[in-house]
Amino acid sequence: MNKKLLIILFLFLSTIVSHSQTVKTGLQVLVENDFAPLRGQRVGLITNPTGVNASLRSTVDILFEAKEVNLVALYGPEHGVRGDYSAGDHVSTAKDDKTGLSVFSLYGKTRKPTTDMLKDIDVLLYDIQDIGSRSYTYISTMGLAMEAAAENGVEFIVLDRPNPLGGEKMEGPLVKPGFISFVSQFPIPYVHGLTCGELATFLNKEKLLKNGVQCKLKVIRMEGWHRDMIFEETGLPWVPSSPHIPHPHSPYYYPISGILGELYVYSIGVGYTLPFQLFAASWIDADALAKNLNDLQLPGVIFRPIHFKPYYSVSKGELVHGVQVHLTDPKTAPLSLIQFYFLQECHKLRPGKNVFELCDPSRFSMFDKVCGTDEIRLQFSKTFEVSSIIDQWTTEIEPFRNKVKRHFLY
Repeated sequence: MNKKLLIILFLFLSTIVSHSQTVKTGLQVLVENDFAPLRGQRVGLITNPTGVNASLRSTVDILFEAKEVNLVALYGPEHGVRGDYSAGDHVSTAKDDKTGLSVFSLYGKTRKPTTDMLKDIDVLLYDIQDIGSRSYTYISTMGLAMEAAAENGVEFIVLDRPNPLGGEKMEGPLVKPGFISFVSQFPIPYVHGLTCGELATFLNKEKLLKNGVQCKLKVIRMEGWHRDMIFEETGLPWVPSSPHIPHPHSPYYYPISGILGELYVYSIGVGYTLPFQLFAASWIDADALAKNLNDLQLPGVIFRPIHFKPYYSVSKGELVHGVQVHLTDPKTAPLSLIQFYFLQECHKLRPGKNVFELCDPSRFSMFDKVCGTDEIRLQFSKTFEVSSIIDQWTTEIEPFRNKVKRHFLY
């Protein structure tokens, strides 16, 4: 073989390696260790369609078929174990069609496993891909399940997975007393920078679960994950974590518009083909708004004028105008503040279109719960200037980082 062909072969093999898997999830580590922590135990599994291995085989099926594992029950968070429920739909307690196992609902009348649900298990296993934002309900399910495990003498094991936003980005205020809810269950930033295993460790060791209970916790750590990795750098396949988080880049956009979306005034792309990636309304001058936002020169983001008709949700069937958010660097972009910069520039162009007057006042409660405080809404609605809330949005980050870093696993 001549030198030229050798070079071509080397470049081809290098390309294959560069696109190969670089991270092993906790599930993969568990399998490679022959399920050692589960041997001789009756196992209950909290999971959903994101619980898969690198070949996209379900954690449910892997454990059910493993001779070393006695899987006896399944527990379904929002959207269900097999992903057959829409956002907000109550998940029913039923039988899993494929395995015949009982599936207990943790999203409906019961969000915390009861003693009866746990009576036949020794270990409660958690394997769900989070998206790195506090308001996503899977981590709330995890915390409640940890409480139940502690109260019922059941071991709790987290099969760790990457934080898609990486482990360095943290944004937003901590949840204030009086605003704890299923969309803001813990005193952590809105963009929290933790893996599920790290969050579980933090909650447990800092006694942040209800009544300060602590469970017998084990985290099966990933291999190959580093704090500066966003999801697309892990080499892992992405399974939609919910219907509007369909792609590996979707978690970067969720904090960009998800808080504003709670007011149901602007389309944020939910109901169109770009969920969480845009802001639009019938009265917006798209070109002027894009120019104003780009003139801010925010790091890691560019805004493009866009015009479309949503298929459902806010402004269904109506021609709306606005901006699409293009992230050039999600690591440096101020993700969760972008929605407030959008409101700031909208107000300059159309001061008569006050979002807090246009929305149903009943939506304030959910907006505040997702923010973790009502201070943001009350202050911003007076000024429509990001500068008026920037301290509230940022000052708690470094103290939190200093507190939580001793619980980092990577």
